Amino acid sequence: MVTHEEENACHVFYDGSCPLCRKEIDFYRRREGAERVEWIDVSAEDYPGTGGAPARDEAMKRFHVRRADGGLVSGGAAFAELWAALPELRILGIIFRIPPFSWAIKISYRAFLPMRPALQRIATQRR
Repeated sequence: MVTHEEENACHVFYDGSCPLCRKEIDFYRRREGAERVEWIDVSAEDYPGTGGAPARDEAMKRFHVRRADGGLVSGGAAFAELWAALPELRILGIIFRIPPFSWAIKISYRAFLPMRPALQRIATQRR
């Protein structure tokens, strides 16, 4: 018998209070295969942050994905896992899992994090 956990390609933990994050997640949710991904808004009041999920404060700071095997990854590696779970982005996911591409996405994500608050303010003002 297939359990609910086995049906999901991965679990995506995203900040639904962030306009940038919502826009990007909406893009991924429209992709083929997105129905096999569990989308978890860590800003929701009922977010448990337990059972293999990242704590809310950590999940609000960085993008996290729990792979189908239960492993939790964050940052650039989390994007590679999400991409690998979506058929039309799978090749990117595979490529960005291996060095030197995995290093590049890790460095790029770390460079993005300090800019995120300013970009969030800009995105909020444009709405």
